[in-house]
Amino acid sequence: MTRKPASRRGVVWLGWKLVIAFSVSLCLLALLRIQLQYRSVATLTPPLSVAGNEIALRDYYSGDRPKVAFLFLARRDLPLDFLWDSFFKGVDQANYSVYVHSVPGFVFNEETTRSEYFYNRQLNNSIKVIWGESSMIAAERLLFASALEDLANQRFVLLSDRCAPLYDFGYIYRYIISSPRSFVDSFLHTKETRYSVNMSSVIPEEKWRKGSQWISVIRSHAEVIVNDGIVFPVFKKFCKRQNRRNCIPDEHYVQTLLTMRGLESEMERRTLTYTVWNVSGSKYETQTWHPVTFTFENSGPGQIKEIKKIDHVYYETESRTEWCKADSKPVPCFLFARKFTEGAAMRLVREGLIGSSKNITL
Repeated sequence: MTRKPASRRGVVWLGWKLVIAFSVSLCLLALLRIQLQYRSVATLTPPLSVAGNEIALRDYYSGDRPKVAFLFLARRDLPLDFLWDSFFKGVDQANYSVYVHSVPGFVFNEETTRSEYFYNRQLNNSIKVIWGESSMIAAERLLFASALEDLANQRFVLLSDRCAPLYDFGYIYRYIISSPRSFVDSFLHTKETRYSVNMSSVIPEEKWRKGSQWISVIRSHAEVIVNDGIVFPVFKKFCKRQNRRNCIPDEHYVQTLLTMRGLESEMERRTLTYTVWNVSGSKYETQTWHPVTFTFENSGPGQIKEIKKIDHVYYETESRTEWCKADSKPVPCFLFARKFTEGAAMRLVREGLIGSSKNITL
């Protein structure tokens, strides 16, 4: 008789132990599932490597002559190579480096370019690029990875094959090197439906940003872009040109990635490349935006002077005016412009419109 209560207590205690064990098992399974989901995204695209190793996030360079790396995204050749030849001529090559992403197999030599500064500067691991798809940002990442192999490269400028410099090398070099920040056009994007809820497990909507593809970044930010194995696969899977969600990866990727890493305070949130946009399509059609092309007729001294006078940019979605600065000093907003025809570029060279930096202070 005296053992029955003890037996009942034992049964109750055993029941509680089973409930607790079951609850703990459920928690562990939930945590394991979350971890597996995270790893599946993280391993879709491993970080790019330099010399076979992931790039360590630290400042390697201790020299006194940092380089600016000029990174060209080209469809095939460089139609404005003669303009850039004039730009680089007479400049100490210890101050810059050149990298070109072109179609696979294309080689820059005396038969394919008019400038020796581009000889053999093509990437050997280039890929086929389709406008508006993730292959564009994949090509950008390959350019950054190649340029990071040179420890002296401390600033990285992404340029199109139709970009033209507005100043001489000396001014552009001092402008970019003097600033400890990246120049990345980045603003809140609320008007279009480019963001997909399918991204939300990795990319919070409040971190979604839009901006110009043409950026200039400091070395640590280039390393973040190359080492990213989390955000890029999400863009590759969900940021596409389809239906009403016309998501263009190169207009969002770097801006969103750096924002997610908490690096907006290390950026001048504007681009260094001037572009005029023109909308096409009627109100009954899908409207698309295209950059206006500079031709011989509209690239004269007056037009170039007006671009150089711009000292601020207004962002409507944030009601923000970005006053252009480098190293906390007021400067012209733009160092480059696009898109230039060969005739327009020839006019820049012939009329000396690139401009000397002798009378410009920074």
